[in-house]
Amino acid sequence: MRTKVCLLVFLISNIVLSQGTSNLIASNHFSYNNSNLSLHKSSKSIDANGFEFELLDAGINTKFSEIGSGFFRNKLIMVSSKKIGGLAKIDPNTNEAYKDLFCLDISKNGRLSLPLLFSRILNTNDSEDQLTFSPDQKTVYYTRSSKENSLEYKLYKAVLEEDSHGNWINEELLSINKENVSIENPYMSPKGDKIYFSSNMPESIGGYDIYVSNINEDGTLSSPENLGRTINTVKDEKYPSLSIDSKYLYFSSKGHNNIGGFDLFTSKILRNGYRAPRNMGNTINSEYDEIAYFLAAENKGYVSSNRPNGKGGFDIYTATNEEIIQTIEGKVLDLETQIKLPNTLVILKDEEGNEVARQLTKEDAAYSFKVTPFELYSITTQKDGFKNGDFKFEATRGYNTSYNKDLELLTTKPVIAEVEDELRIVLENIYFDFNKWNVKEESTISLNKIIKVLKEHPEMKLVINAHTDNKGRASYNLGLSKKRAASAVKYLVKNGISKDRLQSKGYGESKPKIDCKKKCSENDLQVNRRVEFVILD
Repeated sequence: MRTKVCLLVFLISNIVLSQGTSNLIASNHFSYNNSNLSLHKSSKSIDANGFEFELLDAGINTKFSEIGSGFFRNKLIMVSSKKIGGLAKIDPNTNEAYKDLFCLDISKNGRLSLPLLFSRILNTNDSEDQLTFSPDQKTVYYTRSSKENSLEYKLYKAVLEEDSHGNWINEELLSINKENVSIENPYMSPKGDKIYFSSNMPESIGGYDIYVSNINEDGTLSSPENLGRTINTVKDEKYPSLSIDSKYLYFSSKGHNNIGGFDLFTSKILRNGYRAPRNMGNTINSEYDEIAYFLAAENKGYVSSNRPNGKGGFDIYTATNEEIIQTIEGKVLDLETQIKLPNTLVILKDEEGNEVARQLTKEDAAYSFKVTPFELYSITTQKDGFKNGDFKFEATRGYNTSYNKDLELLTTKPVIAEVEDELRIVLENIYFDFNKWNVKEESTISLNKIIKVLKEHPEMKLVINAHTDNKGRASYNLGLSKKRAASAVKYLVKNGISKDRLQSKGYGESKPKIDCKKKCSENDLQVNRRVEFVILD
């Protein structure tokens, strides 16, 4: 039965939902006179802005206001001033019934069921408003209007009695409440360590600002911290919530770059603050008020709006965001020669240096990463023989698109050093195609380094030693290594180095750097396949 599924409900047999006769709508501190709306910009001047929302009536809206308030055990909790029975107490500030909390089942397509009263304990003769639950859903933080002023809300906490069906106990008025201050729209972080809320505290930048408090081990809250001028403006900010991964803050604001009324904004949460908020675009925002955006999944949630053509005051809509697909792609090239560089490790990082993804380039030297609109990134590269690259990138478009950015790398200088009792020119490995002895194009960059050293030291002579791994027959590997050493000599001679200064030797598999015999890993084989440049006395 649904009464068992929706655990915290009033005695259903005593509930009668009536549409009533009032055509008024719940105020919840908002003015719905269209002439009073602050229309900063037309909806045409703010485009989709990186979002593609589809809004659908959630199926439960009436001529009263319905406003979402997060989730409890996969049910949507709603705040509404629907009249309950014939003895509903009327709020003199709104001429409506005081608001109550309702519980709604969610179908697979996101539509909502007939609302039931959420809790006979939390619902009172005063107005109840937004609430939020701990991750284990055994603690609730909720707001209720003060008896002296129905437009002023206080923050409470209660816990769910063990093994009960909706018996909230130990109700507590929290110490962060202040006289003549309203605390509204609490939202607990998915980790359960912080509560965000809006308030008109005396130190607020505007009328209502968004604050955050840490949740102590005993459930009490730390002193509220204003989120600062990046988030808050001289106008009102309300209804904070977080993305599923807690990386983004969502909120409603009358300030910032605004279409009109309350618009929805998002801001990336950084280690030391917040990114400048981005309007969530004209596929969800209008010249009216959009509030109470709560995600049920990564790209699907609920929003409340008082836009025209609705059923009443605020209506609840399912909000599905069709993902914008963007990629950053290009090739990794040597800066001087524009030769393609396979076997380059390319790493995409966010603006705080956290790794997002990585790829190793193949023969075409191409890379491709998925990116998010209007995010800042860095792309770093690692390749033997080249300096580590660090390239900045910003996704500046709000629609499906690809950005092209070739990554040009600087080579490192070769080092002359003693290795295994020999004086060598030490540099990155020389690559050949499998089972072949022609120098690969990318390795001509390395051989050019050898040419430069030899030209700087005209008296220097070299012997070029080539080694293979132990795959295949030893006699074949010996012949292959000789051909590879000779191929390197041929390239140097072709580019101006006298043949008299050069020798070549092939050792096949006879001198492995890692003597792994028949138990070689792929890395062992790679290390053993090498070319050495030994300086002769």
